[in-house]
Formats: sequence, structure tokens, C-alpha cells
Amino acid sequence: MPFRDVDVSRNEAAAKELVRKSGQMGVPVIDVNGTIIVGFDRSRLVRALGIRG
Repeated sequence: MPFRDVDVSRNEAAAKELVRKSGQMGVPVIDVNGTIIVGFDRSRLVRALGIRG
């Protein structure tokens, strides 16, 4: 499954987009087709990706 890794500590525009989407400055933030997941939450990732975990 393709993905894009963005280092928000080096990309100010991406950092602003992260805050706009998630409402916070914490990382990681994962956007799965518009579903925003803050932090590493395996069960939410599995559901968002539609895979069996």
C-alpha cells in the first residue's frame, strides 16, 4: 500500500497542515483517506486500512 512520509520538523507548511487536520502539534499523525489517527493506534489503523489484524 503506497504512503508518503513527511518530516514536519523540516517542512513548515506540512506542520501547519498537520495542526489544521488534527487540531494539535503531536506526532505521529496518520491520515488514511481523510481518517485522522493521532498517535500509533494499531486497532484504528487496521480498521481505517480495511485489513485484518
